Amino acid sequence: MFLMESFFIFFMFLFGLIIGSFLNCLIWRLYKEETVLGRSYCPKCGQELKWYDNIPVLSFIFLKGRCRFCNDKISWQYPLVEIITGLLFAFSYYFSLQNGLSFLELFFYFFVISLSVIIFVFDLRWYLIPVWVVIIGGILIISLNIFFGASILNILLSMLIGSSFFGLQYLITRGKGIGEGDIWLGALFGAIFPDIKLLILSIFLTYIIGGLVAMVLIIFKIRKIGSRLPLGIFLSLSLLIVLFFGKEIVDWYFSLIF
Repeated sequence: MFLMESFFIFFMFLFGLIIGSFLNCLIWRLYKEETVLGRSYCPKCGQELKWYDNIPVLSFIFLKGRCRFCNDKISWQYPLVEIITGLLFAFSYYFSLQNGLSFLELFFYFFVISLSVIIFVFDLRWYLIPVWVVIIGGILIISLNIFFGASILNILLSMLIGSSFFGLQYLITRGKGIGEGDIWLGALFGAIFPDIKLLILSIFLTYIIGGLVAMVLIIFKIRKIGSRLPLGIFLSLSLLIVLFFGKEIVDWYFSLIF
């Protein structure tokens, strides 16, 4: 049994590597507003890549981090996204075994992870939120949560709270504190977490993580006080934490109070 579970966990890691490779391609095509169809190409020279140049992680290693055609450096984003996605997929499968999740629930986790990766990279690199990805992803997530038994009223209320929280900040700061895309992310979080306690926890953790990161950057003089940081990366991180451990954190917190 242990060997069988280990095999499937490793298989899910490999599957995650493939999805991570696809996400890298999708992120670039979305940013360039190109179709997701067609062969992958080098962003520098535009040369179409061979199939063996697209093997997750291994191609980066064999090519020594450079394009085969123009010798330009390949961004570390590509292997890192592949490895992180692979690890998250493997952990999701292990988590599903421990918690008795169905295949559809496991797909839900895979999908949310993929959205988080896209949002994280997009906001980190370009200070942008891919709104159409958020909208389309949110529609699918709402459908899945309704199928899982969540109340549509709870989902809509949670979405309203999430979007309003960031919307008020946007209005108060006149768009200087956060971007319009973060309002859409607030609605997405509400769709993912119909349980308002989990939504509040995810928002709370976002600012805790963001504050800690900002403090470290200021201490090491990487950023100055008042420097802008992409909120989407912290939202993505808190989303994953709450996705896997949110209920335990909420139960622990209420156990301290009561």
